[in-house]
Order: sequence, then C-alpha cells, then structure tokens
Amino acid sequence: QVQLVESGGGLVQAGGSLRLSCAASGRTFSSYAMGWFRQAPGKEREFVARITWNGGRTYYADSVKGRFTISRLNAKNAVYLQMDSLKPEDTAVYYCVQSRTSADYLGSYESMYWGQGTQVTVSS
Repeated sequence: QVQLVESGGGLVQAGGSLRLSCAASGRTFSSYAMGWFRQAPGKEREFVARITWNGGRTYYADSVKGRFTISRLNAKNAVYLQMDSLKPEDTAVYYCVQSRTSADYLGSYESMYWGQGTQVTVSS
C-alpha cells in the first residue's frame, strides 16, 4: 500500500522560505513520477510541480516558476519542494503525489496517489 507523508509546512512571512518534504513507502519509489499540488481556501486544487523518475526533468506552474524547486532523492524515497520568495497567495494545503503508473507523467487526479497534505501559510 502506497503511503505519502508530507512535512515541513508552517507559517512564514512574505518573502521567506520553506522546504516541504514527502516520504514515500509501499513500492519502488524510483520508478514513478512525483509531484506537488496545492489547494487554497475556496479554490480548486492546482498543479505546482512535477519531477520525472530520475529527476532528469522538472516542470512548474507559471505561478511558482523561478521561486520553487522540486527535487527527489531516490535513495531516501523522498521528494522535496523548496519554496523561496513566498507570497500570501501561496497560502494553501500542499499535497505530495505519486503517479500510479508512469515514470514521467502524473495524469489525472485519479491516476495519482495522494498524501494527506501539509498547511503552508504566508503572512503579508
């Protein structure tokens, strides 16, 4: 059974940084694409970042490009999201995801495993 456990969320002032971590278990971590989504109050869940199985390619939402960095350490079954220059609009619950089937893509919501989420709050 796949489990994804996020950590590292919290309260930070605008302009500050946070690093989210996600620990994965239950199957061969290095075989699958990983990513991060977020959901702000009253808004739909949205894509933040994706990384392929070996970390060779990364993709970002336009809203976070240049400020967030996704990385993974397959030896530790972990994926990270370094968030710099945080803005109040980055306030959301952040979810770690793992593709159910693909080494490169995440696909639809149903095609991913989801963590429980971690709250990030950015004060102005």
